[in-house]
Amino acid sequence: MKPLELTACSDAHHVRYLSCTIPPAGDGMALGVWMRRCLGLSAGLIQRVKYLEDGILLDGRRAGTNARVRQGQQLRVRLSDTRRRSDIPPSPGAVRLLYEDDDLLVADKPAGLAVHPGVGHWADTLGGRLLAYYDSRQIPADFHPVHRLDKGTSGAMVVAKHAYAQDKLRRRLHTPAFSRAYLAVCDGAPPREQGCINLPIARAADSMIRQEIRADGAPACTEYQVLRQCAGRTLLRLHLTTGRTHQIRVHMAALGCPLTGDFLYGTENQALISRPALHAHMLSFLHPITGRTMLFALPLPEDMAALLTGGKP
Repeated sequence: MKPLELTACSDAHHVRYLSCTIPPAGDGMALGVWMRRCLGLSAGLIQRVKYLEDGILLDGRRAGTNARVRQGQQLRVRLSDTRRRSDIPPSPGAVRLLYEDDDLLVADKPAGLAVHPGVGHWADTLGGRLLAYYDSRQIPADFHPVHRLDKGTSGAMVVAKHAYAQDKLRRRLHTPAFSRAYLAVCDGAPPREQGCINLPIARAADSMIRQEIRADGAPACTEYQVLRQCAGRTLLRLHLTTGRTHQIRVHMAALGCPLTGDFLYGTENQALISRPALHAHMLSFLHPITGRTMLFALPLPEDMAALLTGGKP
């Protein structure tokens, strides 16, 4: 099979297509089966594009999913969204991008900005800002986050521009092909210089958002390493091997050293910092289309650095 090719249609702005040549092994196979089994396209994506004029083309002509493919035929499938299903309202606002191509972008999410709409933050979210950014550049894309960060957490976050890239990246979460590291400042210090916190996490029965350590919870593992201790606090580097809600915050509180400024699991102190001291500082993954290793790193934010000197940002 020839390598997959991504092409842009000359009469459509920023529309993304997946193209390939049917190999001998695919001869006689149903087109829908071929696309799912060999290209990794989801049934949902195929269902959405098969009725479009430019959705699924074999040798330049529309083709149904039951069509039998032949060796040497040229297949092209539309990847770009035709409409937005997220219902997120676009919201003007700054978005700092660390990287962007036709399949994904990596954003530097600021602390205090929610990723998705919710109670108290419906009108201004990272998703809304990205949709406004797409509109300003006529990019036919919905909001396709691969992972999420809490509202108070800053740092690197990858967002796909179409469902195909999102699905491929999500399948790699918590594998060597998708790695994330965090920096955090906690009150006090953990019992050892490095370790692995392996405690199950479940949502607290009396809260819609708070999580807790519980025997019947989902398995959760957080690896940590002490980087520096100063002013009664500790700077940590953390790596997640699972992705539970509030995992780092819950695990550090369970060690007796909650994140500085954590209103939910520690002590809120607006005079010190206006959010839990957590930063997504490193992000590494394999590009879903090219297979290239992508690596991004961000320095410790000023408000967290100030916690280690006793000063203010």
